[in-house]
Amino acid sequence: MDVVDFARYFAAVAVLVGLLGLFALAGTQGWFTRIMNRVATAGASRARLSRRMKVTESLVLDPRRRVVILRIDGEEQVLLLGAGTEVVLDRRPAKEMPETVS
Repeated sequence: MDVVDFARYFAAVAVLVGLLGLFALAGTQGWFTRIMNRVATAGASRARLSRRMKVTESLVLDPRRRVVILRIDGEEQVLLLGAGTEVVLDRRPAKEMPETVS
């Protein structure tokens, strides 16, 4: 091994230690959390615009069964969901949703 090999070795170790230090600093300062929150909210806003299905209401009947009202493309469907079974109880054109005051 000559001097060039040792220089490459120490340069690689220095880069590795520098990256580890950067990741440690990012973790303690909360940079990862802020970046992930931005990525998650940007994806959610795009997904929210393209959603065709929405759970309007849900009611738990007992520990095994639940009634769910789904709104799909201007139609409401009432489903009975159970342990391994799904039954469509009713289908109707969707009513206009009232504007909520925020």
